[in-house]
Amino acid sequence: MSPSSRPAPADAPAPDETTEHGRTPDAPAPHGGVEIRNVADAEFTDWLKAVSTGFLRPPVTSESDAVSRRANSDLARTQGAFDGGRCVATFRSFAQELTVVGGAVVPSTAVTNVTVSPTHRRRGLLTRMMANELAAARERGDVVATLIAAEYPIYGRYGFGPAAGVTEWEIEVGRSGLDPRWSGPADGGRIDLVDSAEARKLGPELFERFRPRQPGAVSRDARWWDLATGLVRRDDHPFTEPFWAVHRSASGEVRGLLAYHADETWSDAKQPLNTATVRGLIALTPAAERALWHFVCSVDWITKVRTGARPHDDLLPLLLPDPRAARVVTQADFLWVRVLDVVRALEARTYGAAGTLVLDVTDPAGPASGRYRLTADATGRARCAPTADAPDITLDVSELGTLYLGDESAVRLASLSRLAEHTPGAAPHTDTLFRTSRRPWCPDVF
Repeated sequence: MSPSSRPAPADAPAPDETTEHGRTPDAPAPHGGVEIRNVADAEFTDWLKAVSTGFLRPPVTSESDAVSRRANSDLARTQGAFDGGRCVATFRSFAQELTVVGGAVVPSTAVTNVTVSPTHRRRGLLTRMMANELAAARERGDVVATLIAAEYPIYGRYGFGPAAGVTEWEIEVGRSGLDPRWSGPADGGRIDLVDSAEARKLGPELFERFRPRQPGAVSRDARWWDLATGLVRRDDHPFTEPFWAVHRSASGEVRGLLAYHADETWSDAKQPLNTATVRGLIALTPAAERALWHFVCSVDWITKVRTGARPHDDLLPLLLPDPRAARVVTQADFLWVRVLDVVRALEARTYGAAGTLVLDVTDPAGPASGRYRLTADATGRARCAPTADAPDITLDVSELGTLYLGDESAVRLASLSRLAEHTPGAAPHTDTLFRTSRRPWCPDVF
């Protein structure tokens, strides 16, 4: 996802009434000659070049890469802005499932490949494409929209809120206090190195068991695994074969998977100073997770480990005898959520206590606007319905997205005047309902 070049004006024109090609036949292109419509098959390669332009990559695409990416792109969900036949802005979505608190999944429209060429900034192109997509997503029955924001200020105006963040650490292995003589799990489990073909066989089933346990996780299709294991390769993402490590329990059950690569750095004194960079680590149990971290920190010649993007409350660095051996190198927002159907979204997740809350949701774009009564029972399940009752809190739909997966505090939002508390104590009551014991995390870029 998605570097649009700059925020579009908040008062940009609304999308035009269109035919399947974006305007009536022979009608002039509206909005200063820039036409927004679905991309035709013959235009897909030029559309990819516009994507590369927006991402500041060389604006070239090989025929084989275009064919491969076209096979994975639904042109009915692929928009382009065209000026005189040249594609100057891009937007694509695809079907996705998002895991919510409690382990249920909701249908989502995942927004990606959003760009506006530097020659066409501030013309409302992103606003028009986003309006098209959110209207289509609502018609499809999607409960939320999701994206990974390249730039922070853009997407709040479209109702998205940062819902799950990431942290990356760099571990100084020699300072960590981990036993350098470690040779494997002490509980009878084992760690095996496998090749990419074996990882491709084991990974999907493991991930399907993992994602219901992790709020914020999104679905992975077959192509995700094909790209991760090198069966499919892209021009703009050069593939380097990683090391794959599998954790198996004493009974042989696969409980974790780790992918990492290493550089080749030596000191002038001929001492190895290699850094291992983790591409991904998922585990079904804390024991498997700890064992995989211990494994990668115990590999000969590795003096530093880069963890990749992990949840803010990952077991690292506290699993290290000396947590100060892990320093934070990145800490940022990551997954953004836009609620489209408030009732279905709030009924899908579970809550931390029994209670009732009336939320007044403002949504300038329309689909989520309204007042809703949320009633949670002692099991954590809830019912939600429109109501005319007086609200306990008022918040924008973007703040609802920020609260949705349990990663933000309503009290903090109220302190920032981003949430209005009408009933005394409503903000802490909201936290009691919405906050979770472990923070949400999305392992994947899309």
